[in-house]
Amino acid sequence: MKKIIYALLLSLAVVSGLLFANCEIKNESPKKSIPKTLSVTERKAELKKWESTPDGIKHKKWKVSPRGKKVLASAAKIRNDISTFTNMEAVITSLSLPPGSRLGFGVMVRINGDDYILRFEPEKSQLQQLHSLKVNDKIILKSHSVSYAPKYSYPIVSGDYVERDSKVIYKRVARKGGC
Repeated sequence: MKKIIYALLLSLAVVSGLLFANCEIKNESPKKSIPKTLSVTERKAELKKWESTPDGIKHKKWKVSPRGKKVLASAAKIRNDISTFTNMEAVITSLSLPPGSRLGFGVMVRINGDDYILRFEPEKSQLQQLHSLKVNDKIILKSHSVSYAPKYSYPIVSGDYVERDSKVIYKRVARKGGC
C-alpha cells in the first residue's frame, strides 16, 4: 500500500512540475522580429522580381492599355489636391459601386469631369449621414490617398472628410493604437 501511495505522489509531482514548466514557457513574451527596411536597390530588385510574376505582367499590360492610361491620368489630375489635403468639389453620380466591388461602403463621384470611386470606412454612427447622400448632391471632400487597381475602371479615392451644404457629414475617425 505504501508503495502505491509513493508512486502516486511521485507521478503527481512529476505531472505538476511539467504543467508548471509549460505555463512558465507560455508566459514568456515572444521576441518580435522587427521588419528590416529595404534599401533602394533592394526595393528595386523586389519590384523587378514581382514584375516578372503573372500578377506583375498583368499589371504592366493594364498600365499601357487605354483603360489603364485613363485611370492613371484621372488619378494624376487630383494628386496635387490629395497631397496638399485641399478641398475638392464633387458631384454624386451613383449611390452604388461598380458590380463585383469589394471596397466596402462607397459612392461614385465626378471631380473635374472625371469619375472616381469614393470609398469610406465609416463608424456605425456615421452611416446614417452617409446614407442621406443623393445622386447629383454637390459635396466638398478631402482625402489623403488615391489608388487604383486593374479590376476597376476608376481611381479609388479614400474619403477622409465630406461636407454638404457647409455641414460636415463625414470625418474619418483615426484608428486607435497607431496608424
